[in-house]
Amino acid sequence: MKRLSAVFAAASLALGGMTPALAAEPPPEFGTDWDDPRTAAPAVEKPATSSCTVKIVDEKFDDFTPYTSTFTPPADCPGPWNKVVLRMEGKVQGVQYDRLGHLEVGGVTIFKTSTPEPSREGIAWSVEKDVTAYAPLLSRPQPVWMLIGNVVNDTYTGVLDVQVYLTFYKAEGRYKPADTASDVIPLANPRREGSALLGEVTVPRNTERLMAEVYATGSGGGCEEFWYFTVPATVPYSCPADAGPYREVQIEVDGKVAGIAMPFPHVYTGGWANPFLWYVLPAPRAFDIRPIRFDLTPFAGLLTDGKPHQLAVRVLGVPEGRPGWELPTQVFAWRDPHGSRVLGGLIEHRIGTLANDSTVALVDGWNQLDTQGSHHLRISGALWTSHGWVVTTVEQSVSNSSMHRWMGDAENPDGITATWKDTSTVTVGGLGHFPTVSRSEKRFTLDGLISVSPQNRLTTTITLHDEADERTTRGPRTLEHRELSDLYTGEAAYTLGVPRAQRNAVGTSTQRYQLTGDHHTCYDRAISTRNGFVIEDTQRCD
Repeated sequence: MKRLSAVFAAASLALGGMTPALAAEPPPEFGTDWDDPRTAAPAVEKPATSSCTVKIVDEKFDDFTPYTSTFTPPADCPGPWNKVVLRMEGKVQGVQYDRLGHLEVGGVTIFKTSTPEPSREGIAWSVEKDVTAYAPLLSRPQPVWMLIGNVVNDTYTGVLDVQVYLTFYKAEGRYKPADTASDVIPLANPRREGSALLGEVTVPRNTERLMAEVYATGSGGGCEEFWYFTVPATVPYSCPADAGPYREVQIEVDGKVAGIAMPFPHVYTGGWANPFLWYVLPAPRAFDIRPIRFDLTPFAGLLTDGKPHQLAVRVLGVPEGRPGWELPTQVFAWRDPHGSRVLGGLIEHRIGTLANDSTVALVDGWNQLDTQGSHHLRISGALWTSHGWVVTTVEQSVSNSSMHRWMGDAENPDGITATWKDTSTVTVGGLGHFPTVSRSEKRFTLDGLISVSPQNRLTTTITLHDEADERTTRGPRTLEHRELSDLYTGEAAYTLGVPRAQRNAVGTSTQRYQLTGDHHTCYDRAISTRNGFVIEDTQRCD
């Protein structure tokens, strides 16, 4: 049994829907058990309406066999719905690595996750995600496919016992039907070519808005899981890459670049050589891997001919033949409700020259690699719809600045300080009214160091920060505004090369999640842990 304090935090647990217990006095080091994993992220807000829940996955993952079944919409809660919420619940006990999970419904990826590493006594965790955007897909029976690839043997004993539920909330009273796309379209004939994913998409002939969604993750335990640590092939280091650490996710429509984005530097729960960092608090996005969204509306007029068109998603900077990137992709289409065909074309397509410069020098005994990269894209397209001409302009700027330092051939210590910026502005205008401008500014930062002492003591310190500022305006009016800050800091140490009971592992971590928005919305929660137990859980505003 876990040692629990008589004092409970006032805030409800974001993962699991219960009040988190606090350790009365954390142990001097990690033992064979610790608190269940959780995050400081808010639970999905749910409407006060009647609802129906459907279980779509019930599986014990112990190998690489996918789970398959068929989803049927709940007869007692026919759409349209105000909200649809996915909830994954998991249990695992024993010894196991972190594993990656991938859930598809109707050939569309609706959820990606990574799993926590278990204690000998066992842990339980849960994740919620708002999947209302996929409501058009969920309105009819669909095949379900889920895989959490796992290895179970005499050493790695943890079987991942997982259930996934969908809860459908009716649109009743003041809770109106959700404003979603008309169609959610999986790629047809998907195939891999090197680091790129290629496929085809056929959109409705009256499509007036188009968006693609890409779950871009470097994973698999090789160099591309830690792509930000790679160095140019001319520099001696264990993870070379032709052009260094700069990575950029691009999407193409019929061979033309249609969107650019910075990938998020995901760290899974075995990452950075130190699972003791993540046993209770995972890194930002580790349990709910969010997709990159590309607005493809400027291209819509070229695609409404009823024919299949090619989409390609690739990651710039990946060496030829190196595996490690997963790029599940789908398309959302909004139809013109009063028109049978939308016509149009590109007005402007301008892509800047990619800047990617890395320099290496010996600084105070350290090998130091400084990288500066950036790119810019601007596209405009016009559409003739039932409500007149509409011009959509998408402008994107991305950049990466990093300093990677390591010492000697042993690469010990090894650390990095890096910042990624991703700014996107979408302007939609027609005749006779103010244009609507949606601006998104994302900023990811990572600062960490791994070192091994002469006594074989491995220490990892790390800070990760996920920030976003999103605003939509029309003329002088602000229609929506949202700011997010998800900050993780941690330090953990253990002794290498000894039995588990002799590792003398210690670790502290803190996650603070802040969200502000319209109508004075405020969420501010912080969780701190020591040696596997929660020692503080505070919420500063409601």
